[in-house]
Amino acid sequence: MKQFVVIGLGRFGSSVARALGEKNFEVLAIDRDEGRVKEIEGIVSQAVVMDATDEKALRELGIADFETAIVSMAETIEDSIMITLALKELGLKQVIVKANNELHSKILRKVGADRIVFPEREMAEKLAESLASPKIFDIIEVSKTHGIIEMVAPKKLANKTLGDLKLRIKYNVSVIAIKRKVPYSKPNGTTDFKEEVIIGPGGSDELIPGDVLILLGNYDNLEKVKKL
Repeated sequence: MKQFVVIGLGRFGSSVARALGEKNFEVLAIDRDEGRVKEIEGIVSQAVVMDATDEKALRELGIADFETAIVSMAETIEDSIMITLALKELGLKQVIVKANNELHSKILRKVGADRIVFPEREMAEKLAESLASPKIFDIIEVSKTHGIIEMVAPKKLANKTLGDLKLRIKYNVSVIAIKRKVPYSKPNGTTDFKEEVIIGPGGSDELIPGDVLILLGNYDNLEKVKKL
């Protein structure tokens, strides 16, 4: 099983730790703030009140045994840099760090960060893309508990109407769009496919094999639909 350490339990860090913990991964959450640590206890494997800039303390905690670290200390740039450097010195394979500007990002790269994230910027860009083109939905976080996901319709749902499937009634999940490949004849007589998007499908719309569903709902319920 993958092991994750999340350092910094602000809004972004706590959301990542919570999501990983709810997926039953082994998660160690660290923050200086006792209140933040208490909020995540019981959701993650272990939650510790600690100053993560202390490399010796990190070593004693067994951080070197973890595969991936997520550092969410963008408000304190110096701390995030020191922690990133310490984690790489300890030999972690992947260190993902939240940055709050381009200069911060460049410094983090210099000290060994494997991936830099700008959560607010990335969320805004993803939302803009999804609104501009129905081809680019992927995953959109609506809240801590709900989101919009894109998935290939399970085979057992094919050749049934949305009314028959009753996904909203059974799982409280809404189908907000359907994407499918539709054949058409090219001028040279050959057949090709183009993508058709049905926005706001109704109960009479029938799913066909290969359809891609855009679903809105609670993350737990979306997972249940994925497993159909």
